Amino acid sequence: MIAKSSITGRAMPLFLDDVDTDALYPARFYTLPGGFDQALFADWRCQADGTPKPGFPTNDPRYDKANILIAGRNFGCGSSREHAPWALSDFGFRAVISSDIADIFKSNAQKNGFLPVEVNEETHKKLLASPGAEVTIDLENCEVTFGDGEKGSFPIEAFARRCLLDGVDPLGHLL
Repeated sequence: MIAKSSITGRAMPLFLDDVDTDALYPARFYTLPGGFDQALFADWRCQADGTPKPGFPTNDPRYDKANILIAGRNFGCGSSREHAPWALSDFGFRAVISSDIADIFKSNAQKNGFLPVEVNEETHKKLLASPGAEVTIDLENCEVTFGDGEKGSFPIEAFARRCLLDGVDPLGHLL
């Protein structure tokens, strides 16, 4: 894991609510050798023959190299699947921001060095209305900065925050 006190980058919007872990990482890819990024949003991102679906944000050149995902409400719901944050990380994302992130996904993400950020509805709406904008997530101060310096705060459990800042998982912290 890499210690991180802040993440700055381009934001890619995902205008979908209730994105479950099976959409993030379909179960049929569990035996896939190699990078988890190949399976990320596979059913939404790719056509049956594997070619990119036009119109899906990961296939849009405006979001090339985006490393922050702005997701709809109830992101990461469904079964516990560590593959989901692994796939997001392998694809190049370092954080997801939403107004509501499922607890199991949030826990799996934090334990694997991926930053889930929950902001209030007002901040969430403004972020979704600014696709492709540069966003900075300051983990030290628990703030998101975007647009013309607009800021929003976010809560994060103290132990998870400490582990992310130090670049260790919970076991590494204990050791």
